[in-house]
Amino acid sequence: MKFTPSPPALVRAFDAAVASLRGVERRTMFGYPAIFLRGNMVAGLVRDRMILRLGDKDRAAFLALRGARPFIAMRGRVMKQWAVVPPAMLRSRTTLRRWLARALVHGRALPPKDRGTR
Repeated sequence: MKFTPSPPALVRAFDAAVASLRGVERRTMFGYPAIFLRGNMVAGLVRDRMILRLGDKDRAAFLALRGARPFIAMRGRVMKQWAVVPPAMLRSRTTLRRWLARALVHGRALPPKDRGTR
């Protein structure tokens, strides 16, 4: 399967948003930039979208925002903890960082992944 690279401007926006986050590891997932906390991916890029992993309550609140939508992976599979960041939020560093902080809170609540399972 061929993956379409993320637009350079989106990669720069992602890098700027996550640069000051502590305790995360920046890696790639399927060739796209992502951040991991204790082995769990909590945010990243997929093609021309940024996605966040949120707890149920935060995800419901996030999806109520204009332009936010569930993340649908390959073959139409809805990823239950994931949501697509609205394009307008990418231009608001403060709002984006607030939601990234919520993704980190959720990530800290997840059990750590053993290095052998990654």
